[in-house]
Amino acid sequence: MQFTKAHATGNDFVLLADPAGQMDLDHGFVTAVCDRHLGVGADGLIRAVPAHLMAKGRRLLDEHSMTSTVDAPVWFMDYVNSDGSMAQMCGNAVRALVHFLVAEGLVTLTEGDELPIMTRSGLRAVRRVEEGYAVGMGVWSFIDPEMAAEQASDSLVKAASEAEPRPALSISMGNPHTVVALPDDAALNRLSLTSAPTVEPTPPHGTNVEFVVPGSPLVQDGIGHVRMRVHERGVGETLSCGTGACAAAAATRVWAADEGVDAWKVATAGGELTVSFAARQDGAEEVTLAGPATIVFTGELVP
Repeated sequence: MQFTKAHATGNDFVLLADPAGQMDLDHGFVTAVCDRHLGVGADGLIRAVPAHLMAKGRRLLDEHSMTSTVDAPVWFMDYVNSDGSMAQMCGNAVRALVHFLVAEGLVTLTEGDELPIMTRSGLRAVRRVEEGYAVGMGVWSFIDPEMAAEQASDSLVKAASEAEPRPALSISMGNPHTVVALPDDAALNRLSLTSAPTVEPTPPHGTNVEFVVPGSPLVQDGIGHVRMRVHERGVGETLSCGTGACAAAAATRVWAADEGVDAWKVATAGGELTVSFAARQDGAEEVTLAGPATIVFTGELVP
C-alpha cells in the first residue's frame, strides 16, 4: 500500500489515495500506522476517496446538488485521529489533503483556482494562494451561546501543570474547541499538556483545548496577533491545529471586541497561520484559514 507523509504547520498526516473506495481503515490499522515508534508516525490518517463512494459524501453531494463520478470525482476527506477515533474537521488536514491530491496528479489546481472538498463537517472550498492553500472553514459559533454572551466564558479549564483552573470560551468550528487566555509567554511555555486538560462543563462530544497569549501589541498594521498551544482530543498536544487556530482567533476577537479586527496571524509551534473573518447578511461570520502544506516523503506499507 503506497502512502505519503505530509504536514501542515507541523500537524502531520499519513495520506492514502483510494479512488476505488476499497480500503478498510479499521481501528488497529490506523493506530499502528500512526504510532510514532512502531509505525510511520502521525497525528492522523487521511484517506482520499471519491465522495459518491461514502454514505456521508453522497448526502453532501445531494445537499449541494453536486455530481461525483469515476472520471470527475469530488474528493471526500476520510480523516481518522491517531487513536482511531473519527475526526470531524481539521483545517490543516484539508490543506495537506489538497496538496497530496495535486502531487499525485489526482487534481489540477493553479494559483487562484478553487477545489471543493467534502468533510464530515460539510463542504469546504479550498483555493490555491501564494502562501499555500486557503480553506473556507464555514461559520464559527459559540457552543453555549447564552452563557458566552453573558460572561465571555462558559467553562473552567485546568492543565495538569496549573494550580488553579482558568475561565475559557467554547467555540464550534464544525468541531468543538475550548479557548483559554493566558497572561504571557512564560505562562504558555510552562504548560504541561502531556495529559488532557480538564474542562468543566465538558462539551457533549468532548473538546480540543487551545491556550492562547494575545500579541503585545494585540494589533499591528490592522492585523491581530496571537500565539497558541493546543491539546487535540484523540491525539494529545500537536504542533498546530487549523480549526483550533480559527477558534483561538474567534475567542480573542470576542474578548477584544472593541478592536474590530478581521485578519489574524496565529503563531503555533509548527508555523504561522492566517485566519480571516467575513460578516454575512444574517450576522454570522465566515472564517477562512490560510497556510502552507508540505510533503515529507512517500513510501510503502508492508503487511
